[in-house]
Amino acid sequence: MEFCEKCGGMIMIQDNKIACASCGHKSKKKPKIEASEKMQSTEAIAVIKEGADATEPIVDMECPACKNKKCYFWTLQTRAGDESETKFYKCVKCKHTWRKYR
Repeated sequence: MEFCEKCGGMIMIQDNKIACASCGHKSKKKPKIEASEKMQSTEAIAVIKEGADATEPIVDMECPACKNKKCYFWTLQTRAGDESETKFYKCVKCKHTWRKYR
């Protein structure tokens, strides 16, 4: 960014014309226009592949299909915002999925 040598205002470039935005002074030298940005290193984002180990918590709940005692669970807001959320269960053994409303 360049500044006016007379008033210190910002030099603007419009339609290939160079002038101070405050006082209108026209500089004889061409301003050096350069853009730069310092980049910080980014951390890697973990990606969970479908079919990989489940990330949901495991609870004690009997599967209605195979009677296994361990199930994953998660919750979703499936109805209006003022109603309670729906809790979904998935059997660890047979992968049967069902839901419970509260």
